[in-house]
Amino acid sequence: MDDNLRREIILDNYQEPFHKGLVDEDGYCKVNTSSKSCIDNLDFILKIDCGIIKDIRFDGEACAISTSASSILIRKLIGKSVEEAKEILTHYKNMINEKEYDENILGELNVYDEIYKQPNRKNCALLPDVAIEKLLGGLNNGSRKNQDDGFKTC
Repeated sequence: MDDNLRREIILDNYQEPFHKGLVDEDGYCKVNTSSKSCIDNLDFILKIDCGIIKDIRFDGEACAISTSASSILIRKLIGKSVEEAKEILTHYKNMINEKEYDENILGELNVYDEIYKQPNRKNCALLPDVAIEKLLGGLNNGSRKNQDDGFKTC
């Protein structure tokens, strides 16, 4: 991918992220994730109906890589089945960790295909993956009502 296009996609998704901002509605699970190596501290919420991801949103403070990766990943996953989402997340994580992956599955997420050149940024790129995997994993483990904010914690 052309470096100028890569920068443009990352900056666009950082400056105007998709689905940034939480909503106060029933049916969402929530998780917080943060980075030890950066300022990143994000909340993610997820809503699934009949095995299809209906909505994912995030909010908090994060660097350009975490914010843009969250935005792009959320856009890619909404409308997908849980199984499709898990496959996308596996390929995304493999790409970040320099393992075999299918670039055709990732689409715009391929902007991070060279993040390995900056090892300290890998955690930033993986932050939304970690959060969404926790949310999807929580579906299998049940959830409980969070008394503080009304969201289910998965």
